[in-house]
Amino acid sequence: MTTTESTRTSEPVLQLDGVRKEFGGVVAVQEFNLSVYSGEVVALVGDNGAGKSTLVKLVAGVHRPTAGQIRISGEEVTATDPRQVRELGIEVVYQDLALADHQPVYMNLFLGRELVTGPFRRLDKKRMARETQALVDELDVRIPSAKAIIRDLSGGQRQGIAISRATQWAKQLIIMDEPTAALGVAETAKVEELIDRLRRRDLAILLVSHDLDQVMRLANRITVLRRGVHVGTRMTEQTDKNEIVSMITGLQAADERA
Repeated sequence: MTTTESTRTSEPVLQLDGVRKEFGGVVAVQEFNLSVYSGEVVALVGDNGAGKSTLVKLVAGVHRPTAGQIRISGEEVTATDPRQVRELGIEVVYQDLALADHQPVYMNLFLGRELVTGPFRRLDKKRMARETQALVDELDVRIPSAKAIIRDLSGGQRQGIAISRATQWAKQLIIMDEPTAALGVAETAKVEELIDRLRRRDLAILLVSHDLDQVMRLANRITVLRRGVHVGTRMTEQTDKNEIVSMITGLQAADERA
């Protein structure tokens, strides 16, 4: 079911108010406003250099905003370390996936958060493998087993593991940066099914994508950046690809709808 302004009763999981980011004399993002709610996918689109990656890094705690506020479930975030942001239940799936190719799937799922057991705090590999297998089965990520080595998996399977890892730890929001950019048609379809499944788990999802067909299929709302300027936000069911392209290319003037 599409999320609409009239049916929202809770506060947004993610809220950006007047967020601005400058690098020296260069303004990467100007006074950006956006809210993302539980159980919806909001797409962030724009040409190369529009400021999408900067916004992702601002929310992820890699950068601090020059001005404006970032709130998670109503609380202002002042984190200066991505680890602090992850502790708030926010996970990012980057384009490079950040997977350890020579490690098994279960070690990647618990990377940096390994489970230990016994007085000597040995790695609890059996428990990690068991919990990993349960999660990938639940999400229908089809891999040989939780003990498979990452380098032996296909691109789509690797993407599924990266998203599964985010799901394992995300309590509120998952940000996905071009999750299907390097995948074929069949693997893209599987990842899109996975994204929709996460939405049904009531997670908030911020999706960065150049694929407007994908955006129109998955997103509840679409927000457009152009040269660091927030051009506007549209309900997907009330717009079409031609309007979004016009907003991206500058054929349609910026507005205040968000």
